[in-house]
Amino acid sequence: MRKQQNPAISVIFLTLLMGLSIGCSRHPNDETIAKNIESKVAADPDTKDSQVNVAAKDGKVTLSGKVRTPAAQQKLEQIAREEPGIAGVDDQSTIDPAMEVAPAMAAAPPPVEKPKPQPIVVPAGTVLTIRTEQALSSKTSQAGQTFLATLAQPVSVEGRRALPTGATVRGRVVTAKAKGKIKGEGELTLTLSSISVGDHTYEIQTSPLSSTVKGKGKRTAATTGGGAAGGALIGGLAGGGKGAGIGALVGAGAGFIGGAVTGNKQIEIPAESALSFTLAEDLTLPPPNN
Repeated sequence: MRKQQNPAISVIFLTLLMGLSIGCSRHPNDETIAKNIESKVAADPDTKDSQVNVAAKDGKVTLSGKVRTPAAQQKLEQIAREEPGIAGVDDQSTIDPAMEVAPAMAAAPPPVEKPKPQPIVVPAGTVLTIRTEQALSSKTSQAGQTFLATLAQPVSVEGRRALPTGATVRGRVVTAKAKGKIKGEGELTLTLSSISVGDHTYEIQTSPLSSTVKGKGKRTAATTGGGAAGGALIGGLAGGGKGAGIGALVGAGAGFIGGAVTGNKQIEIPAESALSFTLAEDLTLPPPNN
């Protein structure tokens, strides 16, 4: 006679087989474990800057690469150990101090560059009032002769001092022609050629100042190279005295050279006379303190 199997034992056996099958199907594979750990490492604030590799084999996780700090290394291992289904963790990561400095440098704002000082440009048309250091005359001066003077008034551009009082100025006699006793004109024409500020000398170009004396003591004043042909001469030079004023053309910004002449007198400009010249071209100066 065949022995019958107990139904209760069969039910228990089948239940165990089904549970084992379900458990095996739910157990994550190595690829899933590695991807889950990598995602969590990238999302965590302490480990997101780490350069690590995650490998899993038979549930055992191996960590390699570089982290910024010991705290980041500990957090990395913690994330791996908390992953479900792992059989163990082998942490081979190393700490790289250079990675700790780099983010701090990257986060620092770029240094703010101070604006570079800009050069000062004295525009054409600016009046330079000078005081001569030597006497000039239509009779004794020679064309091509140079003369020295000093700046009588400072020049500022947009509130910045460009040319200080007392700056050395060099000029040139363009034309010097003595007046004859009866016939012939006397003529004296001047221009400025350079100005010195500190240890630097700058070439300049100004409109020439010209004065003409006709025969029998008649005098005319005119400017060549620009300016207006009318105005007032400041000061008289009849006596030829030292310090007499010359040359500011009222309203037009161009100076006239003049001398009171009677009889056979020539055009005379005593030493320390004031003359006004007009810049014909821009004068570019370096920024202050350069």
